[in-house]
Amino acid sequence: MAETKKNVLTKAGLDRLEKELEDLKVNRRREVAQKIKEAREQGDLSENAEYDAAKDEQRDIEARIDEIEKILKNVEVVADEDVDINKISVGCHVKIYDYEFDEELEFSIVGSTEANSLQQKLSNESPLGMALLGHEVGDDVLVELADGEAKYKVLEIKKVL
Repeated sequence: MAETKKNVLTKAGLDRLEKELEDLKVNRRREVAQKIKEAREQGDLSENAEYDAAKDEQRDIEARIDEIEKILKNVEVVADEDVDINKISVGCHVKIYDYEFDEELEFSIVGSTEANSLQQKLSNESPLGMALLGHEVGDDVLVELADGEAKYKVLEIKKVL
């Protein structure tokens, strides 16, 4: 039997997921139930767009609740005190220099569940994230890409804020 993949989360990521789950179960379920009730009171459900929309929203909420519960069932939390700022690991905020584009980049290294490029949260499973893991300030890091490789220098490592 295949081993279940652990969902690596920072403490902040765990807190956000737990808060979202609570909101979905307590508030959003109640809101959509009220929408469904109001739509039913309008009569014929076969041509009731509000009813259909509310049922779709209910389905989406239940799917997200199920998704979060599955994530939390196999979670591995990286505690702040376990983050070693001497080497890059999940829970670190890193500043690197990109040789090709002559620019500095900053990322927080997080588990794939928390990854979000718009928030500079880089997955530990991404090519760059994997390549950075275990490196120290001053190290050059080569990342294998489909069309060659990219080279970076580690400038700074801090704990995620």
